[in-house]
Amino acid sequence: MTRIFQFNGILVSLIVCLYVSLTNIKATETSEADSMNWEKAREWWAFQPPEKSKLPKVLDHTWPSQRIDYFILAKLEANQLIKSPQASKRILARRLFLDLTGLPPTPKEMRAFLSDETSDAYDRLVEKLIQKKAFGERLSSMWLNNVRYAEDQAHQVGGNKSFFYPNAFRYREWVINAFNSDVPYNNFIRKQLAADLLQNTENKDLPALGFIGLGHKYYDRNRLAVKAEEWAEQVDTLTRSLLGLTVACAQCHDHKYDPLTQKDYYALAGVFASTDLVDRMADGSEIKKDSEAAKKRIGTIHMVRDIKPKDLNVFLRGNTENKGEIVPRRFLQVLSKNKPKKFTQGSGRLELAESIINPENPLTARVIVNRTWSMFFGRGLVATPSNFGQLGTLPSHPALLDDLAVSFMENGWSMKQLIREIVLSSTYKQKSLESNINKSIDPTNTYLWRMNRRRLSIEQWRDSILAAGNSLDRTGGKSLELNDKNNNRRTVYSRISRKKLNDMLMQFDYPDANVHSSIRSSTTTALQKLFVLNNRFMIEHAKRLANRILGENNNAKAEHVQEIYEILYNRKPDNNELEIALNFLGLPSESRLTRWEQYSHALLAANEMNFID
Repeated sequence: MTRIFQFNGILVSLIVCLYVSLTNIKATETSEADSMNWEKAREWWAFQPPEKSKLPKVLDHTWPSQRIDYFILAKLEANQLIKSPQASKRILARRLFLDLTGLPPTPKEMRAFLSDETSDAYDRLVEKLIQKKAFGERLSSMWLNNVRYAEDQAHQVGGNKSFFYPNAFRYREWVINAFNSDVPYNNFIRKQLAADLLQNTENKDLPALGFIGLGHKYYDRNRLAVKAEEWAEQVDTLTRSLLGLTVACAQCHDHKYDPLTQKDYYALAGVFASTDLVDRMADGSEIKKDSEAAKKRIGTIHMVRDIKPKDLNVFLRGNTENKGEIVPRRFLQVLSKNKPKKFTQGSGRLELAESIINPENPLTARVIVNRTWSMFFGRGLVATPSNFGQLGTLPSHPALLDDLAVSFMENGWSMKQLIREIVLSSTYKQKSLESNINKSIDPTNTYLWRMNRRRLSIEQWRDSILAAGNSLDRTGGKSLELNDKNNNRRTVYSRISRKKLNDMLMQFDYPDANVHSSIRSSTTTALQKLFVLNNRFMIEHAKRLANRILGENNNAKAEHVQEIYEILYNRKPDNNELEIALNFLGLPSESRLTRWEQYSHALLAANEMNFID
């Protein structure tokens, strides 16, 4: 199957499906679902139930501090790899702050931690950061990319903005609040798929339906072919983000590699065919089309509702004009013990949600545990976080992944508890030091013999710059354009466009909001360097940083250099850095910026500002 849409120069494609089509598969008129050996299909590791195994035996019993560490250490010892020593308190504090809140510690916060010599100082810092509002803002960045969050469409006919989402921010706020409140992940999913169908649902939870409601909407929606494209996008986002499966590749034919049939695809698509977008007031009441509120779209929620339930025909070869048998709405066969039960309650959204979060589903917990792991180590235990199928990579530590998944469910699907286990581990606390001996055995650090040095995301980097100049505005709410010179709010509160992604976001690897994003790429380009050197944003915040320390005084001294290092890098400069700084500051300025402003700009632009050790 090939699904490519070209809208205003934006190419949206399902890569795996394109690959399959290029292999010249014969598109059969009947699915092989009835003849498939499902027991054999379920032998694939990802379709086996995760099991909590006994802790592996290790030689060094002093190093592990969490269950995680036993699994990591066993692999290190088996491969004759030497683990890295623990990072310094300063590095650990900076790492924790950036990983858990997306912001570096202030000099005051760093001094408080370094001076705390109690044995549980690190543990208490973890707990303090997990309880901050910034924690939810940090986690939401991962989730919003996962569900292709955006506030418009990739296409627009004339001035028609009827399919734009001016109040999409309500979904973003709901996600942030859910992470901060530690809403159990199973309930987190249940509400995003079916909040309107749950008994005693509060109005504050209705924005959760933005998971579906903020998806692609195409003009001329009365045409079946157009609707089919919307359903395909929704099936793709749902299954890749929550299940780590590429079910949309079964739209035109049975999946070439995974036990996913055309019938599976149309069974899920039928759920979305029985669901439609609706705007409601924030109190949950539906808006009449001719009302003033509908015209102004103020105080509304972009959500969904059930319409007349319908089961879909299989579209042979993906052609909506060539219909095959009708497929009842249901869950995936390979993830069901026996023949999956038909969905009979309205659209089936609630039944679909319950099927996804069923503890017997082997994928849901594994997938979110793996995504969370990748946030802290730069790579998941499965390096293809949205593909746990045959074309994905095998887990580097399968027993650890299963152990974490089972513990996650046993702990009430708590994201905060999962993250505690990760950041309290000795594995996470390692230095990022290279080792030639280890590198010769494991060049990609697959077995985690050291911490991966990671580049900050655009959100972390921009927010850190704002914080450095004392400019950061902690206000949430409605989105602002990132180009607005008065926008000093956290980057997560910026407007995200499918039609034209903001240049700063695009240059620094923010993903395309047209499609589900499984990982952040990390590129190094000339445009990035030009931005850092010349962009108004960098110049303005270099001035603010300079003014924060010196005010109107241009006579910078050693103590000012020490202060700026503590603000930006959470450390003092060494003697060589101090000497270079004072020599530079002693020279006359040859630009419109003062020497101190130039120096502030240089430190903002340095690599140390852009990486987590």
